Amino acid sequence: MATVVDELQISQLDLDGSSIPPIAFESFDLPASNQRILGPPHPPNTPIPLALRPTSADTEVNLDDVIRSVKVLQADGTLTKKLARHGTLLFRNLPIQDAEDFSKFAHAFGYKPHEIIGIVVDRPLLAPNVAPANEAPKEVLIYNHNESPQVPHAPEYIFFYGHRVPTQGGESPISSSLELFNRAQREIPEFIDELAEKGILSKVTYHVEQQFQGGSTLRQAFGKEIQDGDDEDEKRRKIEAQIARYGRGKHTTWEWKDGTLVLTHRLPVIRTQPGTNLPTLFTGLASYWKRTQLDVQARKNVTSQLFGDGTPIPEKYVAHLAKITDEIRVLHRWEKGDVLVFDNVIAQHGREPWQGEQSDRVIQASLFDGEAVPGAYGFGDWAQVVQALD
Repeated sequence: MATVVDELQISQLDLDGSSIPPIAFESFDLPASNQRILGPPHPPNTPIPLALRPTSADTEVNLDDVIRSVKVLQADGTLTKKLARHGTLLFRNLPIQDAEDFSKFAHAFGYKPHEIIGIVVDRPLLAPNVAPANEAPKEVLIYNHNESPQVPHAPEYIFFYGHRVPTQGGESPISSSLELFNRAQREIPEFIDELAEKGILSKVTYHVEQQFQGGSTLRQAFGKEIQDGDDEDEKRRKIEAQIARYGRGKHTTWEWKDGTLVLTHRLPVIRTQPGTNLPTLFTGLASYWKRTQLDVQARKNVTSQLFGDGTPIPEKYVAHLAKITDEIRVLHRWEKGDVLVFDNVIAQHGREPWQGEQSDRVIQASLFDGEAVPGAYGFGDWAQVVQALD
């Protein structure tokens, strides 16, 4: 791949009354399996991910200087604009050693921490707004998807930090949702037309107990206000109050079955990127289909998806989405200390299985909201998502 000439540099500045050395970030090439030039509608010669590191002149880089530099760059949204173009940024050779360091770096971008409502995986807190990325067994493939496509309230930005990385496997797939839509509109236009017209019905099941290794419980998903002494009626009232925060009205319904909660959301799969209004496929459809192919029985019945009118989605369409994804994705080979930053509206991620022990791969995550949620592509009142109510 040709070198991308791109340097993010700030002059020596006086912040908080003290002079700091400049920190410049230069772009660098990755192996072809880890980086590619994006297709339409991205601008020509746009790589994913855009790989950045402190310049060689910055031989003694400390975390405080990195954080100050990020804040300066973000004063005019420089890094946010890079994310909107490339979808994913890789930061390498940063002095990040643990969850606390990672939290400070992620918060320096100035985004609002995301509150996950209706979480389906277990994410215990490690540092402010930092949790394990996913605790599923190492044999489980997590195919490309946007974060939280099965619920109405999703983060706009995702940070991943490689605290411990395996010697074989465990890559993080990266692909563009904008490119996925562009390809799908040309190759399976009838499917795109149906998605635009109908949206999807996303049915998510929550159990009192953990329903698969690494999964969440009903209380973890919606029970933050529940107290140990609450009776069943009070627990349900508090859970339903959390569901109401989605702000979806009639487009989110639920049913209780012997303590199990089944939520059904009518959601848009096609959304638009803030600032450009370009359509993006915000979805996990290919990921759910991959599960059925791999016979991951423990997770098959957690989420099911239909067209918004309740009719089944033909397998040939989701299989074709997976085919396109295989052709446009790259596999990020982790190095210890790497930080990947995703614009979740336009970029998908995942997780490959790995050899060795479960503990050989420790990736931490931090999720944030943006200033604007994705826009609507269709005309139905179900087609626009909103930020969750406080």
